[in-house]
Amino acid sequence: MEGLKLRFPEHHHPEMPLGSGVHAIGRIGDTVGLVGDDESPSVRLFVDRRGVWMTVADGARGIHVNGRPVKRMAMLRLGDAIYLDGVKMLLVSSRKVEALPEALRHVPGEFRGDCRVVVRGVGGRHHGRSFTLEAPRLVGRSDEADIRIDDPAFAERHARIEMIGNQVVLRDLGSGEGSVVNGEAVRDALLSPGDQIVFDVHHRFVIEAPAAHTVLLTRVAGNDDAPEIAAPPRRRGRRLPWLLLTAAVLAAAITGLLLLGGG
Repeated sequence: MEGLKLRFPEHHHPEMPLGSGVHAIGRIGDTVGLVGDDESPSVRLFVDRRGVWMTVADGARGIHVNGRPVKRMAMLRLGDAIYLDGVKMLLVSSRKVEALPEALRHVPGEFRGDCRVVVRGVGGRHHGRSFTLEAPRLVGRSDEADIRIDDPAFAERHARIEMIGNQVVLRDLGSGEGSVVNGEAVRDALLSPGDQIVFDVHHRFVIEAPAAHTVLLTRVAGNDDAPEIAAPPRRRGRRLPWLLLTAAVLAAAITGLLLLGGG
């Protein structure tokens, strides 16, 4: 994964780039930063093309990811909030979340989307639940909301997640505070598989799709680095009869040999 960095939203601390490799992080004065292995780092971040994961040093306390304590190891996603010694860090990307093009801004979502594309809860009340995008999903406090956020301060109709063709769209419906995608405050946006959406601070969701569909959606969202997928092999409908015929000839030959041998 390229273009990753740690952002310190509550401290006057420059963003910390995270290239491929291992990054040891520990206390430096009244904040945290990169330290050497001999300086007792609290956590280590491992970054490679498969993703990002964090290990916690023996004896380290007060390490949280998205408000949950971590004692040994945690896989990280874009937009995750890491707390270390009271310092908040956000895992973000240097690539901005793609805004919704003007051409799609007023196009209604298709009623029939794709049931293989889901919005999965990874934090908050809906943790562990999945909502398919075969139809648009309303997010809000309203009783008719598909993804209901039961908070008096949350808008009745906050946003809608829907598909327009092969594109996943987050569409704001006039909320007061908007939403957060991969740690970035947004209103309307194009989403890709792996993107993390946060509503009302605590309610976290991730866009997921099958492997082949993930490449298609990622390309639509503008990622030209997506790997090529070979086209499925063409079916050869006439191969089976020839195989049956060959098997029959072989069976007849073996039967003939057995009869001659018996004679």
